[in-house]
Amino acid sequence: MKKHLYLIRGVSGSGKTTLVQSLAKDTDRVICTDDFFMVNGEYVFDFDLLKENHLECQKKVGNWLSRGKTVFVHNTFTCEWEMKPYRTLATTFGYKVFTLIVENRHKGVSVHNVPDDVLSNQKEKFEVKL
Repeated sequence: MKKHLYLIRGVSGSGKTTLVQSLAKDTDRVICTDDFFMVNGEYVFDFDLLKENHLECQKKVGNWLSRGKTVFVHNTFTCEWEMKPYRTLATTFGYKVFTLIVENRHKGVSVHNVPDDVLSNQKEKFEVKL
């Protein structure tokens, strides 16, 4: 069985969710921290819950990895350190990690109505290490 963890990175509106939807199969697990900001089917961002929601996302991913599932995580991951907990989980469960960067070349707009200043900040701090 292939044990793959895909970390999909990109600023808000870059198309991470769209890409994951085209790549994932019915048996794969797909998650992002934004999932934990959904209230009655509507996205409601609360900065005070950000750390807690990231931890919940990591916990859920760890649960799926422990069961041998292929997992796609699509968060902004603007900084390398944000991926470290997922890479650690992958190592623990014997997974190969693939990191994909999605660039906004289609003039997409964030479906979460991310303010322009936040988007600019994401772009400024986006790290790429080869």
